[in-house]
Amino acid sequence: MDSPKSVDPDDLSQERNNYVLQADIKDELVSAPQLTDITNDHVLQENTQDDLVSQSVIDAASAGEVDEPRLEDCRGTAGSNGQKSKRSSSPGPQPVKTTCVAGNPPLTLHLSSKIVEGTPNDVEMLSPESPVSKTLNMNNSLDEEEDGKTLGENPGFTRTQVLELELHMSDPGNASAEKINVVAFGSEGADKAETSDSSMTQHFLESQSNEVFKSSDSSTSSLHNMDKNFRGTPIDELNRLPQCAPPLSHLKAVPGHTITVRTDLLREGRVPVPYPSKFQDSWDDVHVKMPCSEKNLFPIETEDGSGYQSRWELIHSSLRRGFKSCLDVRDAVLKYNIAHSKKWDFTALNLLCTEYLEHIEVQQLFQVVLPKMVELALSAPQLCTMPIPLLKAKMNHSLTLSQEQIACLLANAFFCTFPRRNSRKSEYHNYPEINFNRLFESSSLRKIEKLKTLLCYFRRVTETKPTGLVTFTRQTINNPPHWESSKTLLKRLHITCEGIIEENGYGMLQVDFANRFVGGGVTGNGLVQEEIRFLINPELIVSRLFTEALEPNECLIITGTEQYSRYSGYAESYKWVENYKDETPRDDWQRRCTEIVAIDALNYKVSIEQFFPEKITRELNKAYCGFYRNNANVKHLSAIATGNWGCGAFGGDTRLKALIQLMAAAEAGRDVAYFTFKDARLMTEVHKMHSFLSERRVTVGQLYNLFNHYFNEVCKNCHTARPDVSLYKFIYEKIASSVTSDITDPTKTAGMSSAT
Repeated sequence: MDSPKSVDPDDLSQERNNYVLQADIKDELVSAPQLTDITNDHVLQENTQDDLVSQSVIDAASAGEVDEPRLEDCRGTAGSNGQKSKRSSSPGPQPVKTTCVAGNPPLTLHLSSKIVEGTPNDVEMLSPESPVSKTLNMNNSLDEEEDGKTLGENPGFTRTQVLELELHMSDPGNASAEKINVVAFGSEGADKAETSDSSMTQHFLESQSNEVFKSSDSSTSSLHNMDKNFRGTPIDELNRLPQCAPPLSHLKAVPGHTITVRTDLLREGRVPVPYPSKFQDSWDDVHVKMPCSEKNLFPIETEDGSGYQSRWELIHSSLRRGFKSCLDVRDAVLKYNIAHSKKWDFTALNLLCTEYLEHIEVQQLFQVVLPKMVELALSAPQLCTMPIPLLKAKMNHSLTLSQEQIACLLANAFFCTFPRRNSRKSEYHNYPEINFNRLFESSSLRKIEKLKTLLCYFRRVTETKPTGLVTFTRQTINNPPHWESSKTLLKRLHITCEGIIEENGYGMLQVDFANRFVGGGVTGNGLVQEEIRFLINPELIVSRLFTEALEPNECLIITGTEQYSRYSGYAESYKWVENYKDETPRDDWQRRCTEIVAIDALNYKVSIEQFFPEKITRELNKAYCGFYRNNANVKHLSAIATGNWGCGAFGGDTRLKALIQLMAAAEAGRDVAYFTFKDARLMTEVHKMHSFLSERRVTVGQLYNLFNHYFNEVCKNCHTARPDVSLYKFIYEKIASSVTSDITDPTKTAGMSSAT
């Protein structure tokens, strides 16, 4: 417990501990081999924050950040199906465009309440002009054409004819035979050579043929499926919230759930009332240290020597002076962060206002939006009256805040008022950064677009008070399944090469490909899967205030956040597009029916490491932790909306990670909607493997033991970075040549080791 007079160590000496924020990670540096979203007062170790740089930043290999761009962790083009929400179509004049720096088109923020009409609703994960994107689009087009020619346009193909083509595929010059192999086996070019040299028996080939052409009905269904951009179960047949959920019990505070509003006054459409009525201060190691605490002191020089004053009073007086330019914002923030006056820079904020916004937008920002944000931030003693518990490691606890309280906390983060959060040597060294100072620095266009996205949010919440609640749950699993003995069968799968998680997976449990420090590089330079989701749903960012770094058996579940912006692009091509009106229905606790789970994958420096039994077990346990719900009836659980978790720069194998998530979902009793981001080949291969395993009733335990066989027989003595034999080929051959009992017990193979 801190002493009554607790002073932020950052203030004691302006020159001490020169942990300068290296936030000038400019675009020129992102091509360096070691990619991180660095903070200068962060030590780059495993447990520091910018090991950080979001699972996404490191984990999605954003375009231009690695030598060879990866597509696996990206997300696809948004295609609204009209079922989630409708975009507001408020009429209004388009702001006049002006020429901006470096020949870029002007990037207009639209701080006014008008919503731009006719803005494209697409979400490009890579620049359309990038070589990777062009190649991907060309390959997709070729796949569609060839699928149509080989099967879709030739309904006269009989099962026998197709099987003959399959058996003839050993001729590498036979292109049509190879394409039929794609249809039958769910694999394209990479497995062609493997299949040519394969020792698979004719029995196995026939069984694969039977898989696609079991009967005339299933044949018709399969042929029809080839014209679709998905495989497996139609997505509309999967469970979604709120339809699948049972009625909620009355919201009330219990030992494992902190609620910061009056639940007895909770009404639809009304702003929740804070509880208790007066501010309660808890300046200790189990609660958030609030900027308005009387123990938040600032050192000053007096005639009698050194003294202290209330930092909150200094914050109050500094922000109340008003702003006419970005320099005024800088001066105000540095008044109460004087130790960082020579380290922090506000280049991005200045560029936004001087080069990328229309004059009328700048006026709106300084005359309306920022003054309202100041009022919101300074209302903390009236809005955030209950001590906010830290969601520390190894604890199961939930915290429910109102959206208005979250907006107040985020306004304080914008003005960098949270004490003890600017140094990696403070007691918060194992927490993400929360103050927004790193968003203001450097001339990166990423920062410009991030600021535009967040200022759209602040305009919205200062114009109209939000009326809902959001729940943050840290979940720890101490008794994971015994994977090797599991008798569970795989659940249903919908897999598609189109769409994105937040758009097409509405009402499902949506996976955040997280960093162990939730939010990753959202307040820094990161701008991939996790960071983008935290930007368009900014209420997620507040989790960084109180969530300690996740342990291997932990996850963070966030229910009720709202989407405030539309965007396009990914990483360097990310652009804020427009204001977004989220019409997702609310549950009985007045939370949006949007449930997001943050699970962090492992980072593999050498690809073959991920096939080690202990690594596979860790990933299974992590995914299961995110998918499992204690005492839940599985029929009331929504499906999981996920994708290539951990498969960007973290080096995850997409085929392995897909099976791991399917296994964890099955054990948790959930179906899966899997988004591959335009990777049609991956879609086909994963669907064929899922169908193959499901029809043969291969259990989770048997599949886990097959992973162990694969490690011992293929990976253990492999001297290359990647295995010589693909995992899927190994599984197909093993099951084709074995009876079920042979893959049940891994001890039947010499040297088999099973991790628990």
